[in-house]
Amino acid sequence: MLSMLAQLAIGAIDLAAAFLLIYGLKRMSSPVTAPSGIFVAGIGMLAAIVASFLYVFAVRAAALPHLPVNVGLAIAALVIGGGAAWWSGKKVAMTSMPQMVALYNGMGGGAAAAIAAVELLSNQAQGVTALSITLIGALIGAVSLSGSLIAWAKLDGVIEHPLRIKGQQILNGLMMLATLAVGGYIVFLTQTGSVPLLPVSDLIYLFFACALVFGVLMTLPIGGADMPVVISIYNAFTGLAVGLEGFVLQNPALMIAGMVVGAAGLLLTLLMAKAMNRSVSNVVFTNFGAIVKAKPGAIKGDLKPVDAGDAGIFMRYASTVIIVPGYGLAVAHGQQKLYEFVKLLQAAGVKVKFAVHPVAGRMPGQMDVLLAEANVPYDMIFQLEDINDEFSHTDAVLVIGANDVVNPAARTDKSSPIFGMPILNVDQAKQVYVVKRGEGRGYAGIVNALFYGENCNMVYGDAQAVLIKMIEAVRGLGPVGN
Repeated sequence: MLSMLAQLAIGAIDLAAAFLLIYGLKRMSSPVTAPSGIFVAGIGMLAAIVASFLYVFAVRAAALPHLPVNVGLAIAALVIGGGAAWWSGKKVAMTSMPQMVALYNGMGGGAAAAIAAVELLSNQAQGVTALSITLIGALIGAVSLSGSLIAWAKLDGVIEHPLRIKGQQILNGLMMLATLAVGGYIVFLTQTGSVPLLPVSDLIYLFFACALVFGVLMTLPIGGADMPVVISIYNAFTGLAVGLEGFVLQNPALMIAGMVVGAAGLLLTLLMAKAMNRSVSNVVFTNFGAIVKAKPGAIKGDLKPVDAGDAGIFMRYASTVIIVPGYGLAVAHGQQKLYEFVKLLQAAGVKVKFAVHPVAGRMPGQMDVLLAEANVPYDMIFQLEDINDEFSHTDAVLVIGANDVVNPAARTDKSSPIFGMPILNVDQAKQVYVVKRGEGRGYAGIVNALFYGENCNMVYGDAQAVLIKMIEAVRGLGPVGN
């Protein structure tokens, strides 16, 4: 009777948790409701964790002697993991947020792979269907784990350049085939009872080793420009792996939450690939991000540096200004000073808007979060498709740390690796100011034709320091009307 009540309670709580996760994810679709959405989803996750402890009332008699130790280990894992997550979440800088997301993606995939490993090694996945689903979940989870760790290393600068070798795609294909072959052999052995070449447990270890190596090989050659898409892909992988393992465990919360996260990650991946005018396969299987030298005569004009104060004063007397934030703004922690400068412009009667490209920064939505952190009103932030037509009749554009997403070569140069990628039409504005620390190139490794345009001036320096100079120059003009 107690076991039946426990099962009913677990089912009810799991269903409620799944609803809270879905509702929280829905609220995360808007910057206005995202904070409450995160809180709601967190409550859902807490409910699912509580429900997992109710299984102590439904364990088999053979497992009872191990119950105190297992419960103690579970509580210890929650305390250690929860404490580490809380501390790192409080301490992480905005510029390190992509690395944290990559790590969390990897941990989610690793957790799904660990569940699959327990199911396989304990021989609890019975039948072709259950065993196949467990192996697929294990494969996806393991690839997400090792691939996400490589993505983290690239984002954190541990791996500074893509690692590419001749015949790499063939090697990757062979590794994938080897992984599938080992998995298929495990299914064959368990269903036919044939004598294995190796113990089944060794084959399971070999399967996971191949899957982990494949994740590494698949991610190493991908360039830095594609890291936002790669993070999104592994997010989808993690959700799918969790959903598949939830099916094996007959756990509704895992199934629903995993499928929702997997579907959302897949949709985001497709949207980001579309924003770059590339397919997902092109992201994974090409060498985008390799350094490309400009052809002689391809770029006409000269770079025209200008003082930060002069740029600030020009924008003070403009009628309309559009600001394009990029990763350089996050690196300089300049978002607060940027909004302070914007408020000075608004006080002078300047109409100011922010333009955000879908793949600006190093992870999806990073620029939106960066601006929200500075309390920039949501109605001032516009996405590419909503603001692109306004650049042609805008007095001034301020680009801070963005590069490839404002490069007009995407429209005109068919030999460019970013040709066809939708960009912000910054070059069509009357005047453009670009804030950069130097003359470095963007993730795509190509020269930006915008910087050499007749209507473009370069403002060199750290973004926060440049913005402070702009603020001082505007304030030096005195109150509005003088």
